[in-house]
Amino acid sequence: MEKANSNLKDPRDKRGLEEFPIQMQDAPGVQAEMNPVPDSGEKTYGGCGRLKGRKALITGGDSGIGRAIAIAYAREGAKVAINYLPEEQKDAESLAGLLTKEGNEIILLEGDISQEDIARKTVHEAAKRLGGLDILVLNAGVQKAHKSFTEVSTELLLHTFTVNVFSPFWMAQEASQIMPKGSSIIFTSSSEYYKPAVKLTEYAALKFAVVGLSRALAKELIEKGIRVNTVCPGSAWTPLEISGGLMKEDIPDHGSVNLMQRAAQPYEIAGIYVFLASEEASFVTCETYGVCGGMEGV
Repeated sequence: MEKANSNLKDPRDKRGLEEFPIQMQDAPGVQAEMNPVPDSGEKTYGGCGRLKGRKALITGGDSGIGRAIAIAYAREGAKVAINYLPEEQKDAESLAGLLTKEGNEIILLEGDISQEDIARKTVHEAAKRLGGLDILVLNAGVQKAHKSFTEVSTELLLHTFTVNVFSPFWMAQEASQIMPKGSSIIFTSSSEYYKPAVKLTEYAALKFAVVGLSRALAKELIEKGIRVNTVCPGSAWTPLEISGGLMKEDIPDHGSVNLMQRAAQPYEIAGIYVFLASEEASFVTCETYGVCGGMEGV
C-alpha cells in the first residue's frame, strides 16, 4: 500500500483555531488585533497563474474572506484593487505591504460604499487605476447579532440592507456597463441563505435578497457575456464575528454546529472565488455555492 500524502489533512482539523477567547471590538473590527489572528492565506495560499492578466475589484478586501480573496487573486496573477473603510486602514496597509513585497500590484481604495456616490465612483476609480475591470467581488458586509428581532431598529435594518444589498446593486450597475465579455461578478451571501439563525433575522433576510439579486442579474448580464454567481460562506473566523456579528457569549463555540465542528479560516473559502473568476468556470453562471463545513439541515 502506498504511503499517504503527507500534505493531506483531516478536514476536521482546527487549522489553528483550537479555541476562541472571548473578545469584542468596535465595528468594523481590525484583523491584526484579533486573537488568534485569522489566516487569510498569507503563508498558506500559493498560486499558479489562473488569473494572469485579469483586473479585479474586491469590496471589504482588507481583512477576513475579502483579504484571502485579494491574496489569492494577486498570487494567481491578477491586478487587484480593494475597497475598505477608514477604520480598516491598518489591515489594508499590511495587505499592501505583503503583496507589494511579492511583486504584486494592489490598489487601495478607501471609502464607505454604503453611500451611493462613493459606491458608484469606486467602481470607476478601480477601472481607471487597474486599466480596466473584469472581476468584481461584492464581499463587503455588516452583521449584527441580537437576542430577538424586536431589538432591530429601523435604522439598523436600513443600514444592514444598504451595505449588503443596495451597495452591491449600485456597484454591479456601474460595473456591468464597462466590463468586457468574459468578465465575472461574484456576490457574497452566507450560510444564512440555507439555514437562517434566530439571532440574525435581518441578516438572513438580506442574504436571501443577495442570492435573488445575483440570479436575476445572471439572466440579464449573460446577454453581455458576463457571468454572475454567488458564494455562501459558513462560519469563519473574521473581524465580522468579534465586532457584533456574534453575541459575546457565542464566540467560544463559533462554528461548532456544522459537520466539521469548527469554523473556517478565511483562506479555505478563497479558492471558490478563484474558480468562479477563472476560465475554468466558463460554463458556470446563475449558481450558488455553499462553503459551509457541511451545515446540518442544508
